[in-house]
Amino acid sequence: MAGFVSNLLILLLLFQNICLGFRSPLSVFKRYKDTSTSLSSECLVSDQPVISFGLSDFALDIRMPAVTPKQSDTYLCMSVPLPVDDEAYVVDFKPHASMDTVHHMLLFGCNEPSSTENYWDCDEGTCKDKSNILYAWARNAPPTRLPKGVGFRVGGETGSRYFVLQVHYGDVSAFRDKHKDCSGVTLHLTHQKQPLIAGMYLMMSVNTVIPPGKKVVDADVACHYKRSPMHLFAYRVHTHRLGKVVSGYRVRNGQWTLIGRQSPQLPQAFYPVKYPIDISYDDILAARCVFSGEGRTTETHIGGTANDEMCNFYIMYYMEAKHAVSYMTCTQNTNPEMFRNIPQEANIPIPVKSDVKKMMHGHHEEPKDSDTSSLLQQDRKEEGEILDQETKDSDASYLLQQAKKEDAEILDQDFHIEEAVEWPGLDLKLGQVSGLALDPENNLVVFHRGDHVWDENSFDSKFVYQQRGLGPIEQNTIIVLNPSNAKLLHSTGKNIFYLPHGLSVDKNGNYWVTDVALHQVFKLGANDKEPLLILGVPLQPGSDKNHFCQPTDVAVDPITGSIYVSDGYCNSRIIQFSPNGVYLMQWGEETSLGRSRPGQFYIPHSLALIPDLSQLCVADRENGRIQCFRLETGEFTREIKHKAFGRELFAVSYVPGGLLFAVNGMPYPGEAESVQGFVMNFSTGEIIDTFIPLRKSFEMPHDIVASEDRTVFVGDVHAKAVWKFASVEKMEHRSVKKAGIEVQETKADGECKLDSTSGRILGRLRVKGGGGINLGNFFASHKGYSRKGFDRLSTEGSDQEKDDDGTDSEEERSVSPLPPAPSSS
Repeated sequence: MAGFVSNLLILLLLFQNICLGFRSPLSVFKRYKDTSTSLSSECLVSDQPVISFGLSDFALDIRMPAVTPKQSDTYLCMSVPLPVDDEAYVVDFKPHASMDTVHHMLLFGCNEPSSTENYWDCDEGTCKDKSNILYAWARNAPPTRLPKGVGFRVGGETGSRYFVLQVHYGDVSAFRDKHKDCSGVTLHLTHQKQPLIAGMYLMMSVNTVIPPGKKVVDADVACHYKRSPMHLFAYRVHTHRLGKVVSGYRVRNGQWTLIGRQSPQLPQAFYPVKYPIDISYDDILAARCVFSGEGRTTETHIGGTANDEMCNFYIMYYMEAKHAVSYMTCTQNTNPEMFRNIPQEANIPIPVKSDVKKMMHGHHEEPKDSDTSSLLQQDRKEEGEILDQETKDSDASYLLQQAKKEDAEILDQDFHIEEAVEWPGLDLKLGQVSGLALDPENNLVVFHRGDHVWDENSFDSKFVYQQRGLGPIEQNTIIVLNPSNAKLLHSTGKNIFYLPHGLSVDKNGNYWVTDVALHQVFKLGANDKEPLLILGVPLQPGSDKNHFCQPTDVAVDPITGSIYVSDGYCNSRIIQFSPNGVYLMQWGEETSLGRSRPGQFYIPHSLALIPDLSQLCVADRENGRIQCFRLETGEFTREIKHKAFGRELFAVSYVPGGLLFAVNGMPYPGEAESVQGFVMNFSTGEIIDTFIPLRKSFEMPHDIVASEDRTVFVGDVHAKAVWKFASVEKMEHRSVKKAGIEVQETKADGECKLDSTSGRILGRLRVKGGGGINLGNFFASHKGYSRKGFDRLSTEGSDQEKDDDGTDSEEERSVSPLPPAPSSS
């Protein structure tokens, strides 16, 4: 009993200190106190810095191993491996340092530290691979607290495997007694999935010039935000010695909302955003740095030495996990005129006492401008890269190619589908978009209804088309677009169709389409005015082997040439034909009352062939599911159904290697499931990702098609539009000449792009979800700066809608199927 009580007391102590925060590697944490006194000369370092409490949470103590810096401006680094293999989340940071001994600390995450030593001089670098900044501390700054449910993702398949602590000892006079230092930070980690993922957004001026002697110089940066919503909770400013004040804002509908404003000569830690601010699609993020050139005798440019300047505004944010991007940048000013309306506060310097400024830089004297040698040495101590990511373009290209060939790469879940906002698919002059496909050259083929509309007057109770007097659609109903810019490449299909529906393209580039008014299936050559093959009887609905009733889609096996037709709105079957159109077999039946069984359909609406597995998957629309069958026999193999689908699933597309893409329908009144796109692992049926448009909401997404590089197109019958989506991991690499300099540009759809000026300055800018800017390479290639100066401090220097009855308000109404055809027919 006594043992039980003792154990219980220990657990209570642990629980109490979880709530209070944690500081020491000992079994019982001491409450953190903000103090300016030096740490004890006899610091304690645990050989086991991991403390577990509960089933899912643990603390990781990261401390300098009792070091004694021998000279001022010493940078020391040490690493600690993540003690678990699976994914975890950092949800809190507790610093252990005093400004009496430590100028600042930075914590990075990476997969391979620069050294395997117990600790090392940071001249050797921090990480060999890409690194992500997780935490910054200076001048007794308070702890950076993440909001509830927010965490930095580490470990697992894609997260960092090591933490690297970098400590800058500015003035080492405090170490005259040669005491040992164990400064560091304690992390609180959890295995519980966090719904919100933290990340960094950097705003940086790259082309500001400060004339000598000029009293006030403004550096302005502004970019339109083109991603999923993010929420801001902390900010950090950075300039060199000429900076007076840095301010950041959100601009929405002309209204300026302050994110944060601070003197860059004060502690450059992350300060909390006073009032939480959300950033939505098409908001503008804006920042202004105010400089003074007084005392300088030459122009001051943006650069990497203390004699240069920088203008940085960091934002710490969180996003929903499924949309999370860990790093974003803005390096240009998209709208200079808007800064005429910037709040006056942004122009008012924040005074800082000279002794505070000296302490901030870790020196007793400020160097003179003429002391170039001193400045360069200072640069090696204080100015560095933002994120050390030296990933070669050729390596990235190679990996993308491998991803197309290897299932393990294709099914890598470290990607997110987002709208390619610059693609003009919303501006196309189309009728109701019913079908999409990609031809053998990966051009986008669109099937639309021109000036015809399917509404409640289109059919009678026996499914006979009632608007034949309108004649066939006079416009070209099949258009071929360049997938990169939506430029029209080819068009055909005029004066043939009444109500287009499904579309596919075979391996030879022939178009296969269905028409629900004609109740027919057509094969058209790309350059032929007349159909090459027609199945079904025009304008006659039926359920035998010679008739269709509002057929929805068609697919052609690239191996055997067999034709598969989903039939349809008033039949509940899949029919197989030979390559020349001879009826072979059919399967499927009407959904019975109650739970739908395998092989039963309630509008088989869309088809996706999986030729490498000899399967055909069907979007069983009104049953809100995907059913898959063997091509040879029609035998049911599997069902994929998720609550997130809601009651309707409209379309499905397959990418060779293992990905399924799908879109659902609008929720019924009172239901919560949203209309969106889905990415699934075909092998497991698991939802990997979901996506929605950013500029304009889906109304009734009707068809979807995807390519192997995860480019996705969605056609909407109500919106009469086509959306393009792309993986944030899909990069384009190209070498260009700018101002006589060879520049390697890397860009992603929807990301900020460099203009010619920023291209000259940055050299190589890596703009990618989770990426960063390698300023070390940039500064090393300009003005003869030393690359060595960027190995120390990785951020400091460069630092469709439903009616009340639940039916579609759009023309395609759910109907009672005709009796299924006998199996012998």
